[in-house]
Amino acid sequence: MPAAIRPAAALEDLQEMGSTILITGGAGFIGSNFVHHIAERYPDYRIVVVDALTYAGSVESLPQKFLSGNDPDRKFWYGNVCNAELLATLVADADYVVHFAAETHVTRSIFDNQLFFITDVIGTHTVANAVLKARRRIRRFVHVSTSEVYGTARDGIMTEEHALNPMSPYASAKCGADRLVYSYWATYRIPAVIVRPFNNYGPRQHLEKVVPRFITSAILSEPLFVHGNGKAARDFIHVDDTCRAIDMLLHAPAERVEGEVFNVASGQDRAILDIAGDVCRLMKAPETSIQFRGERPGQVFRHTGDASKIKRVLGWEARVPWSDGLSATAEWYARNRAWWEKQLWMRTIPITTAEGKTELH
Repeated sequence: MPAAIRPAAALEDLQEMGSTILITGGAGFIGSNFVHHIAERYPDYRIVVVDALTYAGSVESLPQKFLSGNDPDRKFWYGNVCNAELLATLVADADYVVHFAAETHVTRSIFDNQLFFITDVIGTHTVANAVLKARRRIRRFVHVSTSEVYGTARDGIMTEEHALNPMSPYASAKCGADRLVYSYWATYRIPAVIVRPFNNYGPRQHLEKVVPRFITSAILSEPLFVHGNGKAARDFIHVDDTCRAIDMLLHAPAERVEGEVFNVASGQDRAILDIAGDVCRLMKAPETSIQFRGERPGQVFRHTGDASKIKRVLGWEARVPWSDGLSATAEWYARNRAWWEKQLWMRTIPITTAEGKTELH
């Protein structure tokens, strides 16, 4: 039976075979949390991470075994996903590929967007080509897209059939990568699955993102800056739930998931102003700490995900309640100041607002 349509083996058999999983962008936020998840749940897997260690990636986010360089089953490669020779070599030795590597911040993409298209589109093209060459060995290729490809919700909740209307350079780059992977499945039948997580939060997230930026601002007794009137709403999901979803997609039978797109979402949206208020109450910061700045260009005003497809197909649903996840995240940042204090200078980015005013966002 061709590898592209071969049913996935039983999980126990895969572990006995000493499966190798290649994780691109594994030193980033979701990627590093996924590395921890796989290392803890599947200790017999050989895990290979490749990461260019741009400003948002850090080897300090990885389990200690990756830092010694002495463990043959825990390997880190410093490299760029646009390096075709490197990716072909690494993919040829893998059973599974999970592709996180991307530039991911909306505001930074407004300020400096060229790198987003190089990494997110050309990098994904390089990975997809490597998977194509090794398709007789690769059991599953999971491409991590984003809900930002949808733009602002047209209806109450967004299914996988929602129109793709990216509203920022970041979103359009990810949209191009998303559809590129789908085209490789449609044309070559590589064993690809596309996952579109909604807004993730949790430990090891860069301070440019709203939840850790609010939390660390409260720790430092600084203002919590909100774009516009703060009514833009997002569906926030804890990174542990996302890692569990990707794990399930990685090991699901081929006929259930290959060539498909799956949302990973909580099904509830939260206004940015409400999140700032939640952080203030949790961390006993005065609500007067919340201050407003101009609206960000390319703002998405409502994002609520429909995760009924992945629940129907695999039985996945979000488990971490917002209050518990926010509390655990705040506790992690309070305990790990040495990890994030070196990022303080990168929290804000100068952009020109829709009104033509230059502000730090």
